[in-house]
Amino acid sequence: MLSLQSLHIFAAAVFFLVTCHAEEKCAGTPGIPGTPGANGLPGRDGRDGMKGDPGPPGPQGPPSGMPGLPGRDGVPGMKGPQGEKGNKGERGEPGLQGLPASVDPEVQESLHVLTHRISRLEGVLTLEGKITEVGEKILATNGKEVNFETTLKACEHAGGSISTPKNQEENDAILDIVKQFNRYAYLGIRESDVPGEFRYLDGKPLNYTNWRAHEPNGKGGENCVEMYTDGGWNDKKCNQYRLTICEF
Repeated sequence: MLSLQSLHIFAAAVFFLVTCHAEEKCAGTPGIPGTPGANGLPGRDGRDGMKGDPGPPGPQGPPSGMPGLPGRDGVPGMKGPQGEKGNKGERGEPGLQGLPASVDPEVQESLHVLTHRISRLEGVLTLEGKITEVGEKILATNGKEVNFETTLKACEHAGGSISTPKNQEENDAILDIVKQFNRYAYLGIRESDVPGEFRYLDGKPLNYTNWRAHEPNGKGGENCVEMYTDGGWNDKKCNQYRLTICEF
């Protein structure tokens, strides 16, 4: 026959078991942890995620690192100043001696062809009235009327000089052009520092003159010389416009 205390303990135990069974939440006193299980097999790689934003540049490496690839060529800069002239090099060995021009057949052939072409050109220009040959001179005009200085520069630019008669034959050849254009023309003669004394442009005294009567009479006020349409000479101011005639 159970005692009253034993009956109370039994009743409490029944109540506790029934209550935990109904609620299914009762837990006993935690037990001792078991031994850890073995690691499972590695899982499969997941899908690649989205590309992230670029991070900030890292710090510059030491100068002893490997050089990077060369960059693209930049825009060409401005040309620098010319450097100083270098020292003259040593003289080279002399070449083989060639044939004298007088016996070199190639040179002679070239000269023959050139002479023939020049002769034909002179003939055409003479026929068209653009040049006049007198002695060893060739006279030519561009038909323009300008002052003395402009005439002088135009003739020098063409490789000649202003027409300067030094004998009657050359004076007549210039006169033919003057008559053709019916214009006065300057001659290559100027007054020297001595009033009334005229010389060639190189300063040499005149060895031929064809002054008109009572000429020159400018007495220092007319420093240039012009040819009239009769072939006579007259001293004239250098700023007048006259026909350009050059000699070569």
